[in-house]
Formats: sequence, structure tokens, C-alpha cells
Amino acid sequence: MLKRFVSYYKPHLKMFTLDMLASLLISLIAMCYPILTRKVFSTYVPEKDINMIIIFAAILVGLYIIRMFLKYFVQYYGHVIGVKMQAQMRKDMFTHLEKLPYSYYDEHETGKIMSRMTNDLQNVSELAHHGPENFFICGVMIIGSFAYLLTINWILALIIFACVPFMVAISLFTRKRMRNAFTETRKSIAGINASLESSISGIRITKAFANQDIEDKKFDISNKEYVKNRSIAYKAMGIFSSSTNFVMDLFNVACIVGGGIIAITTEAFSTADYTAFVVSVSLFISPLTTLINFVEQYQDGVTGFKRFLDVMDEKVEYEKPNAIKNITLAGNIDFNHVFFNYETKDHILNDVSFSIKKGETIALVGASGGGKTTICHLIPNFYQPTSGTIKIDGINISDISLNALRKNIGFVQQDVFLFTGSIKDNIQYGKPDATDKDIISASKKANIYDFIMSLPNKFDTQIGERGVKLSGGQKQRISIARVFLKNPSILILDEATSALDNATEILIQQALNKLSYGRTTLVVAHRLSTIKNADRILVVEGGKIIEEGTHSVLLSQNGEYAKLYNLQFRNN
Repeated sequence: MLKRFVSYYKPHLKMFTLDMLASLLISLIAMCYPILTRKVFSTYVPEKDINMIIIFAAILVGLYIIRMFLKYFVQYYGHVIGVKMQAQMRKDMFTHLEKLPYSYYDEHETGKIMSRMTNDLQNVSELAHHGPENFFICGVMIIGSFAYLLTINWILALIIFACVPFMVAISLFTRKRMRNAFTETRKSIAGINASLESSISGIRITKAFANQDIEDKKFDISNKEYVKNRSIAYKAMGIFSSSTNFVMDLFNVACIVGGGIIAITTEAFSTADYTAFVVSVSLFISPLTTLINFVEQYQDGVTGFKRFLDVMDEKVEYEKPNAIKNITLAGNIDFNHVFFNYETKDHILNDVSFSIKKGETIALVGASGGGKTTICHLIPNFYQPTSGTIKIDGINISDISLNALRKNIGFVQQDVFLFTGSIKDNIQYGKPDATDKDIISASKKANIYDFIMSLPNKFDTQIGERGVKLSGGQKQRISIARVFLKNPSILILDEATSALDNATEILIQQALNKLSYGRTTLVVAHRLSTIKNADRILVVEGGKIIEEGTHSVLLSQNGEYAKLYNLQFRNN
């Protein structure tokens, strides 16, 4: 873990070296005070040489001015290094998240992922700056001050140093408990973020059902869990801090008793020596105090970096090294004895085999949970089959790079996702280099152009988070325009017209008919009226294809499709 953390310093090595050099000079300047104090009280005070005392005071002021600028450099540029490292980690994490498989997002809540990318990396940034600086400055001051203590009186210095092992023992004893406590705290914060993300995203449903009390209780549970875990962490830190501070208080006692005894028993220990010794002891204790106060920040930073690595160590979507990087597919699809199951579940698909010719429209129907959407998700390789093969134009999809494969496939789903931004931004997402003429053409084909032009800002209209300012039908047509612009050879329509009113459904169905023309199309539908004209219909049940044929053929067989059709139209 340390090696990976240090690697983020490499791009900033020059600035980091200057930062450490400045820190060294700050430590050395701090060490000048007891040296000059001893010189003044041992030589110039007895000689009553006021001029030299003033000169030494001027030297100290000059050194402190230099230290002021050095501290500014360390504070400013040190934090800049930290935030640049944080930005690089965040970029690496975002890039890695984009490469993770669908299954990762099935198991991890968005709010918890966001917590790792924001809160955790902020703590890592603080550690990146303050960690080396504190350890370096404190290390130099502890070593330097102790060495100087030895030159003043080595016996008293060793008495003072004898207290240090007690502090180290206490630190080691409480460190593990603190680390575990702060790890649980980070998890609690992630839980709060996940709860907030869920509640805020669903705020309209909450208001519609007047269920604010339920959401309050759900949030209260995660909030109380955070308080509980944070309290445990603070308890562990309190034990650590109070115990080590007690040991440091013993330094003062040792200094008074030891110094007094030595001063009485030997004439070699002067008042000037004692004054310099007391000042040096404060320089010895101060960095120890700094390190103790730094413990919480250190634990937060280490825990945050560990949680960052947990994400970075997740396996990305598998892609063969020699996979085809650039290909235009015609759209001939073959499933050959395909089995599939999610990690903790039984088989979702059981020995599924079928073929689709280029330009064919195939409908997948059946009860929910039968495996229809899973079939659609296997084609763009969102998930990999447990066994069996899926080929497009005779090429195993595992032999095609993920980007090359997915550029040939267009998705229109029931749950439309639009990005925060303008209508133009969302349509252009289908083809980032599209011209305004291309965007207008796509919007006309999707039957959304007239609506867009009726808006004051037209294509530049901001649609809000996930398109909250638009109706369901308007969002659906924008998503269709996006696919028109992409112009894929394979089209997957997953419940694209469900939950819409009849007038809107007609507009969208017209757009979908134009979109699917000449393309290999898979349609997942519960409204059987929308797929009567499909070239073939596959009835999926229990992960198997139990019927296959045209609408009229399947009705004549009086099987499962006929039951579904008759039930649906009888109800209508």
C-alpha cells in the first residue's frame, strides 16, 4: 500500500523536494532558539553586554522572518501537491469505475461509491500534504533537540528520553483499535451518503406517498450508526491522547526533579544550562504533541486510501489483448447453448440457442424474470455467459473489443437516463462529433423536433437532473434521437413504450419503427400489440425459449403466447 501511495508523489517530485527542504530549514531555525538562549544567559547576561543581546535578538527576528516565508511556502505548495494528488487519484478512480462490469454496480450503492471518491480522497489529500511534512519536521526537531539536550547534560537527557518508550508502547497498544474504529466510521459515512442519494433521488415519490416519516427513520438509522461508530473512534483516540499526554507531563516533572538534583549535586549545571534545557525539552515535546494530534488525520487518510484501493483492485471488464478494435457489424446474431447466472443465483438462462438474421426484428415476450432483459444484456457483453457462445456475423463477441462491439449496438430502455445539461448535449451524446444539422435530423426522426422548437431556448434548454423538467414521453423521444444519431446496426428496445399514454405511445412507436428499419432489432415487450408485426417472436420462460414463430403461427399453436395474448386482450 505504501509503494502505491508514494507513486502519486512522482509527478510532483521537484516541488515535494523543495517542500521538504523548506520543512528542514523551519526545523533548524526552531533549534536556534535554545542555542542562542544558552549563549545569551551564559555569556552576555553575566557580562551585562546589552549590545550583544540586542544583536542576538535581531538575529532571531531575522530567522523568524525567514521561517514565516518558509511556512507560507510549505502551507501553500504543500496543499497544492496534496490536492493535485487527490485529483489524480479521483481521475484514476473514475476511469477505473468506467471499466468495471455491470455486476459491480449491481452490488454497490451509488452513494457509497461517491463517498469513496469525495470524502475518502479528501482525507487522503490531507495526509499526502501533512503526513510527510509532519513526520519530517517532527523527526528533525525530535532528533535535533535530543542531541542538543545531550550536549547540555546527558544524564538528564536520558531521564527525559526514558519516558519515550512508555509513549511508544501506548501508541502501539491503541493503534489497532483506532484503525478499526475509523474504518467503521468511513463505512458509516458511506452509508449516510447512500441513504441521502436514495432519498433525494426519490424525493418526488416520497412526497407523492407522504412518506417523509419513513425516509426520516431510514436516514436516522444510518445517522445514528455513524454517531455510534464515531463515538467508539473518539473513545479510542481519547484513550490514546490522554495517556500519551500524561507521559509528556511526566517530562516536565522529570525536568524539574532531575534538573534540581543535578544543580544541587554538581556546579557544572548552570542557570543558563537549565534555561536552555527547559526550552529544548519544549522543542522535544512539541513535535511529539503534533504527531499525537496528527493520529486522527493519519488514520482517516490511511483508511481513505485503503478504501480507494479496494475500488482500484476490483477487476475490470475482461477484454482479450488481441480483440478486434475497429469493426462495422452487419447484425447476424447467434446464441449457441448459452447458460448464464449471476454470482449468487441459479441459472437465469438455461441452454438458450437462437439465430437472428441481419435486418430481422425479433420480439422477446414472457413473464417478468424469465430472462428477456438478460439476453439483451449479453449481446453488448455487459455480462459474460457462464457457458456457450454468442456470435455476431460469425465472430465470437469475446473476440471484439468492448468499445468496438458497443458502438454497433443501440439501446432504448423503459427507464430513460438523461444527463444533466441541455437537450442538445443529450442528443449529441449518441455521436459526440455530430453537427447541428445531424442533431436536427435525428430529432425530427424521433418526433421531438417540434416540441424542442416550441421551447424558449430550443436545443439549449436545460433539462435538470435526469431530465426532471421533461415528461416521460419527451425523455423517451430524446433517447430515441440519441440512438438515431449513433446509427447502430443492432437495436435493442427494452420495454421502450411501456407506461406511456396512448397518444405518446403512437408518436414513440412511429419513431421506433423508423429507427428499427433496416437494422437487426430485438424488442422486449409486455404490450403484445406492439410486436405483432415482428418477423419472429420468442417466448422466454424460466430461462428457456419455449416457443418461437410469427404472431399468427404462435396464436394457431394455442400455447403460452396465445394464453398471454388472449389474457391481455380479454382484459383490455
